[in-house]
Amino acid sequence: MNNTIYAINGPVIKLRATKDFAMREMVYVGTKHLIGEVIGVNDKFTTIQVYENTAGLKIGEEVEGTGGPMSVTLGPGIISAIFDGIARPLTDMRKTDGVYVTEGSDIPTIDPEREFDVKVLVKEGDELSAGQIYAECRETALIVNRVMVPPGIRSCTVTYAAPDGSYKVNDTILKVDANGEEIPLTLCQKWPIRTPRPVANRITINTPLITGQRILDSIVPVAKGGTAAIPGGFGTGKTMTQHQIAKWCDADIIVYIGCGERGNEMTQVLEEFSELIDPKSGKHLTDRTVLIANTSNMPVAAREASIYTGITIAEYYRDMGYDIAIMADSTSRWAEALREISGRLEEMPAEEGYPAYLPSRLAEFYERAGNCNVLSGKRGSVTVIGAVSPAGSDFSEPVTQNTKRFVRCFMALDKQLAYARHYPAINWLTSYSEYILDFEEYYRKNVGEDFLDVRQEICNILIEENKLMEIVKLIGSDVLPDDQKIVLETAKVVRVGFLQQNAFHKDDTYVPMSKQLLMMRVILRLYHASVDALKRDVAVTDIIGTGLFDKLIKMKYDIPNDKPEMFDEYSREIDVTIGALK
Repeated sequence: MNNTIYAINGPVIKLRATKDFAMREMVYVGTKHLIGEVIGVNDKFTTIQVYENTAGLKIGEEVEGTGGPMSVTLGPGIISAIFDGIARPLTDMRKTDGVYVTEGSDIPTIDPEREFDVKVLVKEGDELSAGQIYAECRETALIVNRVMVPPGIRSCTVTYAAPDGSYKVNDTILKVDANGEEIPLTLCQKWPIRTPRPVANRITINTPLITGQRILDSIVPVAKGGTAAIPGGFGTGKTMTQHQIAKWCDADIIVYIGCGERGNEMTQVLEEFSELIDPKSGKHLTDRTVLIANTSNMPVAAREASIYTGITIAEYYRDMGYDIAIMADSTSRWAEALREISGRLEEMPAEEGYPAYLPSRLAEFYERAGNCNVLSGKRGSVTVIGAVSPAGSDFSEPVTQNTKRFVRCFMALDKQLAYARHYPAINWLTSYSEYILDFEEYYRKNVGEDFLDVRQEICNILIEENKLMEIVKLIGSDVLPDDQKIVLETAKVVRVGFLQQNAFHKDDTYVPMSKQLLMMRVILRLYHASVDALKRDVAVTDIIGTGLFDKLIKMKYDIPNDKPEMFDEYSREIDVTIGALK
């Protein structure tokens, strides 16, 4: 057959009159052996998208098939590494090829020469099945890699088990008999990136991902194993918000996918992550982080593959029983890659030029999140938090609108809040979380019986303030009745003292749920005391003149996280001070 290039259109190439390739097969293109994937097959042409720069590629160069789909190698050595969109380690590439990404660079995902101290957990004669853990090795100071039987092996018997010791990733640890076929098992396995890894069953989502960020934990919480979108225009703080979540959330492992973002911003991310200290363990945050860097100047097709690479790595660690949080920054750039490739394929465009299959591709990505009982018998989860970058902060554009269909938590960033230096710049009125009622039992057992009631009252005050501000803008606040003036003062405390958070303050950068509840309680205590004082005909100016509202705005700095008893002093001061007014 004639397996040579017939046409080249950017990252899309065509072969004519060949039947040698299967749909979604991984191929090597040209003399440089560029990595590509078959995306279209008919009786006349085979269409391939190339994940590397095709500059210099010529018609007539040969294409070689691999016989398998686009896959990633999974095993110890992934944590703390930095990969490009098709899982090639950038740090290793720099050592061999210099500072520029070289086309056709055939560097393995995992260093084949690195050795790990392996503890084998099974012996000869043991019966194993898909997903069961047969060995362990320490991957970093924070993560133990649990080596699993690949999902493709249904059941088998151990015929050889290596002794505990130091092994490379490709060394044989076990030999198993599967229906008469002897299969060697190593520390690593391959998995196609577009195929979700199997689980025993999905379980109900009922636990929030605790981030220590008050507006996220108390107002728009996301679930462990849930999905969330962070849409916002340029400069509204999407990356910064994801950084705070990555640093402080109670996930075991973070997978950060820099998908089509600016190169200087991605460089900053890589430098910051290497310097950050994990607050829970005191070790480097990179000891539980995987970074995938596919910047805007890298090949556009690899950008499309990068989120599948990231979520496949996340599912691999989920299958060990870990809770994983994925930060995809940004899915808009990924959608733009889809649009560009679709245009080169001359497909019929849908809304704003995006391909008609944009919604289904977004669904494929977000549906791979979940809270699961995995094949090893453990419980694991993958939480997906995707940033969306609508041009001009227009949330009606297709990527944002379609993303809303597949996520249950929507953290809408507001450019006016960002320009006013209110961070996180999440708009509490346009954001929402559908997980609130799912967490009812969790809040009651772990935070406080009254958490949901307190939260709802705080939200009601913010909604009431929004309505009143329409009047204030027209005719000023002086015409409002006194009780509505108290609503405005209380809402200011909520906005500035509770929702606004300082990432550089030692007590405010992370706030435990218990303190968040105490803060909301004391704000409502002042609100109710003020309303009661108005009923006693106390002047609203006297109530505001006590300085208590200003004091509560500063309580996030004045009350350390380890001194919750100080809230009792604040409550007593409110009761005494407001009670003494006449």
